[in-house]
Amino acid sequence: MIKSILEKFSLEKNSSVMLVFAAVVLSAPIWLTPFGANYPDLLQKFAIFGIFAIGFNILFGLTGYLSFGHAVFLGVGSYTAVWVFKLFTMNVLPAVMLSVAIAAVFALLIGYISLRRSGIYFSILTLALAQMSYNLAYSVLTPITSGETGLQLSSEDPRYIDSLLGAGVQEGLPATNFFGMSMSGYSGFYFCAIFLILAFYISLKIFRSPYGLKLIAIKSNQKRMLYTGFNTRPYLLSAFVISGMFAGLAGGLMAATDPLAGAERMQWTASGEVVLMTILGGSGTLIGPLLGVGVIKYFENIFSALNETSLREIFNFLPDVVADFLVSITHVFVGEGWHLTLGILFMLVVIFLPGGIMQGVGIFTRYYKKKMTELKSERSVEKGKSQ
Repeated sequence: MIKSILEKFSLEKNSSVMLVFAAVVLSAPIWLTPFGANYPDLLQKFAIFGIFAIGFNILFGLTGYLSFGHAVFLGVGSYTAVWVFKLFTMNVLPAVMLSVAIAAVFALLIGYISLRRSGIYFSILTLALAQMSYNLAYSVLTPITSGETGLQLSSEDPRYIDSLLGAGVQEGLPATNFFGMSMSGYSGFYFCAIFLILAFYISLKIFRSPYGLKLIAIKSNQKRMLYTGFNTRPYLLSAFVISGMFAGLAGGLMAATDPLAGAERMQWTASGEVVLMTILGGSGTLIGPLLGVGVIKYFENIFSALNETSLREIFNFLPDVVADFLVSITHVFVGEGWHLTLGILFMLVVIFLPGGIMQGVGIFTRYYKKKMTELKSERSVEKGKSQ
């Protein structure tokens, strides 16, 4: 009976979390308007890289295994999706599904090799395999990847399924669609948002399941688990494959919203970016990686667009001398120097909030609750005195 009550409570709690999360994601174009981040391209990036970070967090946040080569699966997903567009159909659903499947196969192979080691050796192995994949895509496998020019659509592509259904395009390049719905603009964002909500739901179920607890136990003390006779390898490999599938899904969605694929998506810098996102937001937490994605992509797209003219418009209400002084200081941290701002922010977070932004949120929440409790106590004392 107690078990059934706990299961019911857990189910209701998960449902509440999902309802709030879905409402926040689907209403993003509204509440991001004051921040100037409500345009479709940026919203699509938030959703796609959010999926990428959620998947990476299942591996790194739960098991503690740091992969420096996860961008491989992002690139594989993109290449797979573009080839589906070229050979079969411009409908994005088959492309996205096949991207996840092919990424799972690659993750199984790479994970089987890499997980023979742990710690820094695992990280180096994933980095080496990722760079090998990048070089293969960039030079050796040019008939499949088109090398440095990237894989793009062509008017000569056969698109067999579309041709059979009479949806072939005679002039110009066709656009990706979901049963007729365009993947550009807000419709493309909402398509990606649905997958983001689904990815978050899967992550939530993993975090709050016996399987997730076993992954956390591996992170806590893998040697002790091995001494008890518990075989950790299948759990690590499954976590690696699931994480790779999330990355493949993100790559497929990238190609769905912008139908091209290049080797740069497999480079080590792309793998490093998702590591930064996860650590900045808070690894091992459900929301943390998404916050990290939001911060980094906002800096990349908003701060990088600011220049001296934009800064002068911002400070034009101040006297000219003060405005010139502020522009001369702040222009270093925006535009091409936005990486400097991000670096300083990341350094401050790592030094003062090792648990990421979510640790800061937790500290603020506890402080707020403490103050509210003290305030209630003071009011009750004053009320007792008055009586």
